[in-house]
Formats: sequence, structure tokens, C-alpha cells
Amino acid sequence: MILAAFAPWEWLLSLLGTLLAFYYDVLPEYGISIILLTLTVSLLLFPLTVKQTRSMKAMQEIQPEVKRLQKEHKGDKEELNKQLMELYKEKGVNPAAGCLPLLVQMPIWFALYRVLWQGYGIPQDSSLKGVLDAANQALYVTGPDGNLTGTLKEGVNLASAAFEHVRFLGMNLLVRPSQAVDLGDIVGSLPYILLIGAIVVAGFYQQVQTTRRRKDDPNTEQAPQMQGMQNAMKIMPVVFGFISWNFVAGLGLYFATSNIFRVGQQAIILRMGDDDGPKGKAAEIERAPDPSDDPPPGSGPSPHASKKRNRRRKK
Repeated sequence: MILAAFAPWEWLLSLLGTLLAFYYDVLPEYGISIILLTLTVSLLLFPLTVKQTRSMKAMQEIQPEVKRLQKEHKGDKEELNKQLMELYKEKGVNPAAGCLPLLVQMPIWFALYRVLWQGYGIPQDSSLKGVLDAANQALYVTGPDGNLTGTLKEGVNLASAAFEHVRFLGMNLLVRPSQAVDLGDIVGSLPYILLIGAIVVAGFYQQVQTTRRRKDDPNTEQAPQMQGMQNAMKIMPVVFGFISWNFVAGLGLYFATSNIFRVGQQAIILRMGDDDGPKGKAAEIERAPDPSDDPPPGSGPSPHASKKRNRRRKK
């Protein structure tokens, strides 16, 4: 019983629910509370984001060497894998680091779904718990066991005053966009559509940030596995858009905030890499005066100076 009480899953639900309730007590706006919780999680995961961004950039930087090894060991996969491992070790590159933040966040996403819809993990004596319970009871049909079925009550008005505490930017955060979007009500549906669009666009832009600079270099060839990884990552924004369409809008707000915040994080990380990396050093060298332009000490006057003296003598 003691182990069950302190199981990691229950602990995660309690942590997220307690933080969300705390932010709601500080600023009683449900949408703002979700945004603050998102920023907290993003800041805690910042070291992993740095590792992921730098690893993806480093993987692209070494693609010419990877391509060369593939040509040299085309018929020997065992030797090729050995050489690639040595190259990754030498350059300090971890190919799996790009997926690490996604793997770490998966339990958080599942836990957030339970917290943001059903209120699991939120302290029973908190004001947020009372708000969510009342709104859910007004929104959803309950089953014989008293649990929510996920089916909206017939004729419920998502914009009514009963849901003012769970509305944000024109959205009822306790319903799914697939439930709220109505082609007969474009104005009421627009916030949900824009939310899905923000998730997908920000997700795509994250991929552009880490691939744009290497694609601009015509001399850089990408290995097939690197291209395959990039293609797989491009699918993820669409996957998150689909998930957000079928889960409560509160979780979609988390995804949108996380993606937009991460765009800013990656911009800072990449900028820091440019300032400290080979490109930054190359720029400093390019700006420095070239010693070869000046004659070495003791080598006598330059040819230009001798010509000027000869002109003066003729005059």
C-alpha cells in the first residue's frame, strides 16, 4: 500500500495537479495557469532541449564525413558501423539525443490529460478542483459509476456563463476541438482552429530552425539516415495536431505554448553555438588583418615603396 501511494505515476499526477492549482490560486485564470505550468515544465527540461538542439546540429555538421565513410565502406556494414561509432565518439555526438526530450515528455503528456480534463492530482481542497468538477458535471454525461463518459450533454452551450472559469481566448478548455468546431458557427470555432494551426506551424518551424543553415550550404550532402530522421521529425507536428484535435483544448494549449516557447529556446541555443563555434571563429579570423599583406621584418622595403622613390629621383 505504501509503495502504491508513492508510485511514480501518482507522484507525477500530484506534482502537476498541485502546481496547476497553485498557479490558479495566484492568478485565477485557468488558461494562464496552464501556460505557467507549461513554462515551468519547459524550463525544467531546458538542459535536455540544449542537448537535443546541439546534437541535431552536430549531426548535420558531420554529414560530409558520414557520407565519405559510407562510400569507403559501402560493402562492409560492420566496419561502417564501427567507423561511425568512432566518429560519433570523436565529435561528441549522440544520435539518440534528438529523441530524448520527446521520450521524457511522454509520461507528462499522459498525466496532463488526466489532470486537465478529469482533475486527477489536483488537491481536493483547492479552488481549482471545485471549478473543474462543477464545469465537468455541467458539460459531460456521467456513467453509472459516476465517472465522466466524454460525451457532451445534449444542447449544452459551451459559451454559457457556467463555464466562464474554464474559458480562455474564446475556447472552453475542457472540451475537445473536434467537439467544439461547428461549420455553422465559424466565429465560435475559429479559436480552436487557430490553436491547432499554432501547434502545427510552431512544430514545423522547430524543424526548420535546425536544418535551414545546413541546407543553405550547397556543398553539404546528407546521409540517407539523417534525411530519414528529418522526414520522421517533420511528421511529428501533424501527429501533435491530430492529438490536439481529439483531446481537451487545455492540452492543446499546453502543446502550443510549449512549441512556441521552444522556438525561442532553440533560437538562443543556436545563436550561442554560432558565437562560440567554428563559424564565429572563422568570422573573427576573416576580420583580422592578414599578416601576409605586410612584408616580413628585415626583408627590406616593399616594391611599391621602391617605385615611389624612383619617381621622385626622376623629377
